[in-house]
Amino acid sequence: MTHSPDPMLAQPRLSETLLSWYDRHHRELPWRVTPREREAGRRAEPYHVWLSEVMLQQTTVQAVKPYFRKFLDTWPTVNDLAAAPVDDVMAAWAGLGYYARARNLKKCAEAVAANHGGVFPDTEDGLRSLPGIGDYTAAAVAAIAFDRPAAVMDGNVERVISRLYAIDAPLPGSKPLMKAKVRDLTPSERPGDFAQAMMDLGATICTPKRPACALCPFRDDCLALSTDEPERFPVKAAKKEKPVRLGAAFVAVTADGAVLLRRRPASGLLGGMTEVPTTDWTSRVDGGTTSGHAPFVADWQACGVVTHVFTHFELRLSVFRTRIEEPETVDGWWEPVATLESQALPTVMKKVITQALPLAFKSI
Repeated sequence: MTHSPDPMLAQPRLSETLLSWYDRHHRELPWRVTPREREAGRRAEPYHVWLSEVMLQQTTVQAVKPYFRKFLDTWPTVNDLAAAPVDDVMAAWAGLGYYARARNLKKCAEAVAANHGGVFPDTEDGLRSLPGIGDYTAAAVAAIAFDRPAAVMDGNVERVISRLYAIDAPLPGSKPLMKAKVRDLTPSERPGDFAQAMMDLGATICTPKRPACALCPFRDDCLALSTDEPERFPVKAAKKEKPVRLGAAFVAVTADGAVLLRRRPASGLLGGMTEVPTTDWTSRVDGGTTSGHAPFVADWQACGVVTHVFTHFELRLSVFRTRIEEPETVDGWWEPVATLESQALPTVMKKVITQALPLAFKSI
């Protein structure tokens, strides 16, 4: 007689099985203390764990690695980061996206330095009281840095849990149920390694497409696999089509190779970042799209359109370029092309400048 696996009856065994798998197959990551290092007495550095978790939100591991190393080289401790000029932090963050995270990163470092003597709180509640730390980051840092039995659930963990228990309810409504399952599975011993093991399993085995089920430590207990449809999970609500917003961007270059830049307002989308002049587009309203909206009168030449997708909308900017003999007196400053890389330019602005000046950035 055949029967479906029942993970509810096997939670301690599942946790032990996953930790055993993790001991053999864990990823080597620059912010991680491996099981062997842990056995040798090394403990996770809370600053490293927190920094990596903030960077990893909405960003891939491969993209984060060089940024993580650069931040540690520049600001080895949370006190160093707290004392850094905010413009330097924003410039170092440029390219990681979701720039509110960089502003909150700085505020959090300042709070840890000023209010906690440079030492991170070691509980979920204490961590959650810091600026920019929500439920997920508080749980991740508490578990990984302090071995608190916190239920850590990112996108990878959601995928593993939804398949293991064949959760049919669509996201995001099913998140509380999934988190309860994670909480039930999280062991009191090695909860930090368990959290990282769940993330690794989702990232390397229980992938969105063509999961390697034959290699999965949960293969004998996975309800989705027992019905031969793991890729159906997690179930997601139908996506709404993203609205398209229009605007224009203006790349002005002097005869000696300086580009007009300005700083965006501190709050709102791309707050505090550097940009070339643009029209007044927002996530809800189109801006002007013609050369008539330029910051000053000049021979503006159209040089195409760039598209950039934000979380909630798609932006299409008509790009205009002009070359002038003498710098105009305008709001902003003239930055040499040679030092553009050092500016806190978000990806969309690098796209705009590259559209107008194809050789402006060595890294694009």
